[in-house]
Amino acid sequence: MLRILHSLPRTHKLILLPVATMVTVLGAHKIVTVIDDNGGNSATHQITQDIGDSNSSSPSLAGNALDTLETVTTRDIPLSELKAQEIVDVDFIDKAHAADNTVSDAPAFDTQSSHPYLAAEALHTAMQLPGLLSEDELDDDSLGGTSYEDFSIDPTELHDEDGPPDLEREIATQQEFVPEWETYTVQKGDTFAVTAERTLGLGYSDVMHILDSVPDKNALTRWRVGRTFDYKLSQNGDLLALRVMKNAREGYVIERDSPQDDFDVANVIKATEPSQRLFTGTVNGSFTLSAESTGLSRSEVAQLTSLLSKKLDFRRNTRAGDHFQVLVESDMLEGESLDSRILAAQYQGERMDLTVVRNSADDQFYTPDGQGLDPAFDRYPFDGHYRISSPFNLRRTHPITGRISPHRGTDFAMRTGTAVDSPAAGRVVKSAYQANGAGNYLVIRHDNGYKTRYMHLSKRFVSEGDRVEMGQEIALSGNTGGSTGPHLHYEVMVNNRSVDAMRVKLPENQSLEGKKLAAFQKESKPLLAKLESDSDTPAIASVHLDEKSGDEG
Repeated sequence: MLRILHSLPRTHKLILLPVATMVTVLGAHKIVTVIDDNGGNSATHQITQDIGDSNSSSPSLAGNALDTLETVTTRDIPLSELKAQEIVDVDFIDKAHAADNTVSDAPAFDTQSSHPYLAAEALHTAMQLPGLLSEDELDDDSLGGTSYEDFSIDPTELHDEDGPPDLEREIATQQEFVPEWETYTVQKGDTFAVTAERTLGLGYSDVMHILDSVPDKNALTRWRVGRTFDYKLSQNGDLLALRVMKNAREGYVIERDSPQDDFDVANVIKATEPSQRLFTGTVNGSFTLSAESTGLSRSEVAQLTSLLSKKLDFRRNTRAGDHFQVLVESDMLEGESLDSRILAAQYQGERMDLTVVRNSADDQFYTPDGQGLDPAFDRYPFDGHYRISSPFNLRRTHPITGRISPHRGTDFAMRTGTAVDSPAAGRVVKSAYQANGAGNYLVIRHDNGYKTRYMHLSKRFVSEGDRVEMGQEIALSGNTGGSTGPHLHYEVMVNNRSVDAMRVKLPENQSLEGKKLAAFQKESKPLLAKLESDSDTPAIASVHLDEKSGDEG
């Protein structure tokens, strides 16, 4: 009996358990052995009739069963008179399903069927019961919702793992996670307390500890719109380091080794004399490992691959024997390299040649003739204006559990069926349904390397592998999956990490002209000369992984 119950779905167990228990008591034969008075030389067996054969559904069923048991056990039945099937009959499951042997008129359950979405649909409906109003009856101020499940960037959940490996997966699988500095630009209305909670994932006690530890609190409390600060997050989104500058040269570095440690504050003075290093190599197999073999750090390799991938398809265009050079500048602080940044890079391949140079005027990369690399990218994936019902917040309180649970997207309150547009050109890498979480969702990889994710959609218009253009209608907003009301959950990911879509600096498609172009070409001339004069730098990238092809894999 227990084995049968364990094999059933959980929802069926809870319903069948009381039924099975009653059938066991009322339907099983009970054998009673009675030892006679002559010392046990002759044994007789008393057996009850099958109470389960009774068609009575009276409330006094238990009492009648006891009366019947008392009657039939007053008569001795010799063992020789018993038939084999009368000794033991454990086929009570069949009797429970038989039309003439059921305890009640309740319908029998099909133990072979299961309903995987029963719990999800019940929870989804229950979450929206308090309002009791249809979507059409709500005004725009009352409309909206948020996700009640926690979403991560786990590729097994929201990314296509069946396709061929690409560059970012190779980096993720072959290398350990290395925290990188990220930059936040102060917006109108920002305060350190609010930003620390939403973007840095800090609690109240951590915020107060940092404020008490910084010698000059004005660096954190007096912000101007457009100023920036740098920060590092762990793989789990916990703040590891914060760098805030008082001016162009001096500032503070607030850091800790792990989320369990306290923050330490140190003064930082940026080096006045930057150091430049030139790396050169040849592709043999994996471009990532070939670049690492030149001596580039992991963060520098990540910068290089992200930069070149805007124009270069590593899976299709790289070949063994392709040559590359990269000029890196670093600030030196107490003999250690700090804030490495790429100044120029060149890739000379069998299928494609590409040369890019950083422009100090806007900190963007251009080709030598002034053509920008980044396509245009809209801030909002829709037309019109919609209220934000739940902002990006790494310290959000979960709407169901009440616990601190990161919300890595921006939720817009919009009625079901509102058009959702692609903010930039790219390719759909995931189009699927997730019952307990994202509902109908899409993931798009854009040409500049960014990714966007859209959840709780009512309808999807594109499929995996489709090419989409900027402004193309890709879906309709909805209320599917783990949602408390109709809304659009929208995420922007940079280097596979979710960022605040309303704050992150988005690329602009632009080309340099006139005086700006002349100034850029004058500045880039010595940098290009250094890329060409690499005779004194050995080509040390010689990792032999796959001599047949240089494709990523």
